[in-house]
Amino acid sequence: MSYRSRIKGIGAYLPPRVVTNAELSTMMETTNEWIVERTGIEERRWVEPGEGGSEMAAKASKEAMEKAGVEAKDIDMLIYATLSPDYNFPGGGVFTQRLLGLREIPCYDIRQQCTGFIYGLAMADAFIRSGLYKNILVIGSEVHSTGLDISTRGRDVAVLFGDGAGAVVVGRADDDKHLIMSTHLHADGAEAEILWTEAPASRNHPRITEADMAAGKHYPAMQGKKVFKHAVTRMPQAIMEGMIANGLKLDDVDMVIPHQANLRINQFVAKMIGLPEHKMHNNIQRTGNTTAATIPICMHEAIGLGKIKPGDLVCLVAFGAGLTWASAFLRY
Repeated sequence: MSYRSRIKGIGAYLPPRVVTNAELSTMMETTNEWIVERTGIEERRWVEPGEGGSEMAAKASKEAMEKAGVEAKDIDMLIYATLSPDYNFPGGGVFTQRLLGLREIPCYDIRQQCTGFIYGLAMADAFIRSGLYKNILVIGSEVHSTGLDISTRGRDVAVLFGDGAGAVVVGRADDDKHLIMSTHLHADGAEAEILWTEAPASRNHPRITEADMAAGKHYPAMQGKKVFKHAVTRMPQAIMEGMIANGLKLDDVDMVIPHQANLRINQFVAKMIGLPEHKMHNNIQRTGNTTAATIPICMHEAIGLGKIKPGDLVCLVAFGAGLTWASAFLRY
């Protein structure tokens, strides 16, 4: 017997500390105007000492489970997407499992960066379709603030990122009014180094040196113009791929939730495909880029604002390091 899957509940968590552009300007040579013009970001959230990604993931998951009407005993699998695990190993999945009091279920940790949530959603959809599991937690959670070069040297990247978590419970669909219709995943490592953190690296011995530290190789690095070009090429492709696969027209889509990397990228993508402004929701202005967490956080907000209603046709789309890109089409 074959099954279809759906998002049964969604949750999100943002740390209480708000870091404005004005505050960043006291730490590095930058201005609110400079940041807003290039990224659209006005503020972001940072964790306080003692709070990690797994704690945020658990808080988002509890809300998702409550909204889905499931308890810890009902969860059959956990998929945790992040580029910033609490520790080198083990991954954040088992720590989140422990915090939630889940059974001895499988816990996956996946590393597709900004595209991680959609990759996780695709995995959950496949497991539900197979009939193996009934309820799967898919989580995106990131703590960037502890790993940024908060200085003038690192400002191009440091101003972009925030902390946060989002989660969904994916379960069996009872009808075609609420279901995950399709997912579309891609990667191309030809230019993987244009967005990466070079050190520490297990391919090097030692994994990190004083020279690496002095050069800032332990901080994320990005060739912004190249990343922008790839993003505005791949994201429209992923959207169109899903529309063709499902026989859709742009008018059929009620809301597009794009990865929140840069407001200018998302506005450019919407313009390229002719998407009306009211059909794309962005919240990077207030959250910054929370990588694997951006899509569930943004979708959670759009639902709360009434921009996504039960039965609406929603497109999720992302582009990120790897390079990776993906889309998912669903009826919420």
